[in-house]
Amino acid sequence: MQDSLFDEPEEVDRSAPPGARGSRPKVAPAAVDDEHRRLRAALPARLRLGTSSWNFTGWSGLVWDRRYPETALSRHGLPAYAQHPLLRTVSLDRVFYRPLSREQYAAYAAVVPDDFRFVVKAPSSITDAMIRGEGGRALQSNPTFLDPGLALRAFAEPALEGLRHRLGALNFQISPLPSQWLGHPAMLIERFAAMLRGLPDLRAIAPEAAAAIELRDASLLTPAFAQMLRDTGATFSLGLHAKMPAIEQQLPMLRALWPGPLVCRWNLNRMHGAYGYEQAEQRYGDFDRLVDPDPDTRTALAKVIAGTTDAGFPAYVTIDNKAEGSAPLSVVELARAVVSRS
Repeated sequence: MQDSLFDEPEEVDRSAPPGARGSRPKVAPAAVDDEHRRLRAALPARLRLGTSSWNFTGWSGLVWDRRYPETALSRHGLPAYAQHPLLRTVSLDRVFYRPLSREQYAAYAAVVPDDFRFVVKAPSSITDAMIRGEGGRALQSNPTFLDPGLALRAFAEPALEGLRHRLGALNFQISPLPSQWLGHPAMLIERFAAMLRGLPDLRAIAPEAAAAIELRDASLLTPAFAQMLRDTGATFSLGLHAKMPAIEQQLPMLRALWPGPLVCRWNLNRMHGAYGYEQAEQRYGDFDRLVDPDPDTRTALAKVIAGTTDAGFPAYVTIDNKAEGSAPLSVVELARAVVSRS
């Protein structure tokens, strides 16, 4: 987890260069691969590829120069991560569990290059209709689900004020919804609209930023949902996960919003099923190799990326280790697929 980055205030040293205290960084990047440099130069400038989080010890030789403890990577790994030629964004998944302050976002922004962008996952207190206990068991209804005031104060404002122009997307990943919500889609869509209308004007500070809704219920892939996103200036977050249909079946939502930015989170290989995170984690071990390559998804995604960037819009694609076995290697393969199209 990225959660330990700010546990010790002394770790943020304002007097030192970003990412280091003294002359030697606590986490050093892997040697740069010449092919990665060539791919970076050939990729669309508006495309930013990255991973979900960065604290994985098994990425030694891929992202880090050697194997580091997870705690060291959580606290000090981001500057090294951002030196990889192909890693120009990252998904801040830790926010789902606990909101961050403006100062914490600003500390992240201070250690990455100017053209790096963050995809920030909204807190579960906003995006989950249920309050959950241990193991994810639903305990009771969440009174702050899609609350516009909370979405503004606890999420959008601190992220925008802290990250500034380095904000790429505010991503509202909606947890699987109970029947009482799915049975009243019009009321649900109105709640979405009210929350999205309450967000600040992201582009006034972050011209490339987008607000995006990521679903876990395919029944919401409707023209009414797409129209709500269009009316509020938001976009559909392409969630590649076994709880959702394959990428080709989600593309009509993007077509309904065309033209516009792309926000995509490739989370889980469909072969593992809707609840296969633990199975995938056990299968993929250190996340240092592609175990279950998915070239069909990569090819389809490369086509969407090309259409988006050719039209002049930004594309943010973050990949989880559980998509193919190793997120950094998935990024490399996707980069190859994008370049081969051009």
